Amino acid sequence: MEVDILELSDRYAKFVLSNVSTAFANSIRRAMIADVPTLAIEYVNIYDNTSVLYDEQLTLRLSLIPLVTDLETYVPQAECDVCEGEGCPACELSLTLSAEGPITVYSKDLISSDPKIQPADPNVPIVELKKGQKLVIEAIAHMGYGRDSVKWQAGIACGYKNVPIIAIANCDACGHCAAECPKSIIRVEGTGARVAEDDVLKCSLCRLCEQVCDINAIKIDFDENAFVFSMESDGSYTARELILNAANVIKGKAEEVVHILDQL
Repeated sequence: MEVDILELSDRYAKFVLSNVSTAFANSIRRAMIADVPTLAIEYVNIYDNTSVLYDEQLTLRLSLIPLVTDLETYVPQAECDVCEGEGCPACELSLTLSAEGPITVYSKDLISSDPKIQPADPNVPIVELKKGQKLVIEAIAHMGYGRDSVKWQAGIACGYKNVPIIAIANCDACGHCAAECPKSIIRVEGTGARVAEDDVLKCSLCRLCEQVCDINAIKIDFDENAFVFSMESDGSYTARELILNAANVIKGKAEEVVHILDQL
């Protein structure tokens, strides 16, 4: 297996994964979306709410605020050996909020009981309070999995495609393929059409250029064992952490299967 990083920032990554099967590539994608545990608000104790939002609307908004997650400190509640799912500092976190209008309440106004755990984006608007309106709550966050609810989904816009292979031969430089290409990566020169090496990965494999070519000078194919990945994190983890955590999840499941088979 080979990994070639194309772009990497706190919340976005693009890389080429080579010498792996489609099944493995898809398992990485699914793990980033559904199998990496993440903190999210699950219960809200509302002590005072005179805002324009119903309690249920307010709770939904709070649950979708991404929280920075620490896998070394917290575990999913159902897997907690300390309290056996009853709720304890190892599997849950308290955040409080008290505000009075006129003011717009943002995610940064949530006060966490653990300084390491904060909203991933401090400027998520929660509700606008008019003069005299109040909001006093305590929110309880639990670790959970994206497969159970979207609020625990750390990976967003995670997808991949096979690495394109573009072959051009005996081109008459008519230019039809360049005009048809939606990515504008085909250049027509005196000797015929060509695609720069750096632009090959931009190909969407639509094959419109191939279809419009009357002399079959251009052929579009793909590498079955190489994939271009692009993914975003909601901020619960950095993009790098999310990818590594997804790989560790797959490794853990494989080891568990091997252990089960050894017992047979």
